[in-house]
Amino acid sequence: MAKRDYYEILGVSKNASASELKKSFRQLALKYHPDKNPGNKEAEEKFKEAAEAYEILNDSDKRNLYDQFGHEGLKGRGFGGPRGFEDIFSNFGDIFGEFFGGGQSRQRQGADLRSDIDITFEEAAFGAKKEIDVRKHAGCEACSGSGCKKGTSPVICHTCRGTGHVVRSQGFFSLQSPCPDCQGTGQKIAYPCGKCHGEGVVVVNKKIAVNIPAGVDEGSRLRLSNEGAAEPGLPPGDLYVFIHVEAHEFFHREGQDIYCRLNISFSQAALGAEIEVPLLDGKTSIINVPAGTTYGDSHRIPGGGSRKLRGHGRGDQIIQMIVDTPKDLTKRQEELFKELSEIDGKDTKDTLKGFFQKLMG
Repeated sequence: MAKRDYYEILGVSKNASASELKKSFRQLALKYHPDKNPGNKEAEEKFKEAAEAYEILNDSDKRNLYDQFGHEGLKGRGFGGPRGFEDIFSNFGDIFGEFFGGGQSRQRQGADLRSDIDITFEEAAFGAKKEIDVRKHAGCEACSGSGCKKGTSPVICHTCRGTGHVVRSQGFFSLQSPCPDCQGTGQKIAYPCGKCHGEGVVVVNKKIAVNIPAGVDEGSRLRLSNEGAAEPGLPPGDLYVFIHVEAHEFFHREGQDIYCRLNISFSQAALGAEIEVPLLDGKTSIINVPAGTTYGDSHRIPGGGSRKLRGHGRGDQIIQMIVDTPKDLTKRQEELFKELSEIDGKDTKDTLKGFFQKLMG
């Protein structure tokens, strides 16, 4: 099913301003929000559709690409729109907080991290299990993130008496500021943990398993919840893994379809042939090249392409025929081609003579 036009989805013109886009998205989000339409699949899809349209049109770079080339211009660039409710609320947390009184705003947590991973062409098409090394801050296991030596607890800060702030008088005015001794926490660590030195976090090197789903493409992004950096008193952030797909020497990909080029001889093109070709999954298939095949003709193998990222099934493998012009002919080959030329009634010298006569008028 063809994708709808993003401007049509939001009900705005192609000259719509940022405020007009936001206003339209707000109305659609309120109308189709899952909390207001529990169990309504149609409303869910319209909600996701509106979020995708807003994500693209609200970004000047993505919008320029879309205005010039449409949906095709966004393919293979990682511009796929939010994948589900979790991603939508994550991407537009500030907007949903504004729309719904903060109910969808993201919980405070540690810093998000980014990691880039290279995968093969086949791994992108069929999925894979990979492992990445991440250096990050993690909660100290020795003190369970408290920063205190085992068996002890934080004590009330004597400077601010547990309030987290201090008040200074200047003439008729009183100025309040965060406590300089406890940095506004109201507590101090009297006996710091020996491992993290009272920080509550330590730097670790961690190996993280990543499941690459079948059908990802260059620029795809995976989100691993709670695998980001930890901060004192906060849960870890998220880890975003960006996918980079290595080029293949034989295949290239457009969407879920896989393309390859097959070189055939003049005789195979003219007479037809049965040729064994490699498939993406490592197997081979015999295809029939019909007699009279010309340069650029193609043969389609249904289901021979990449798995679909969402849904079932696979794309197709499309084989493009390249008819090779023979070079360095043997004496016998020259004789045969001359004989063929005579049979065709098209002598090469006469053909060239006629060509130049047309060219010179």
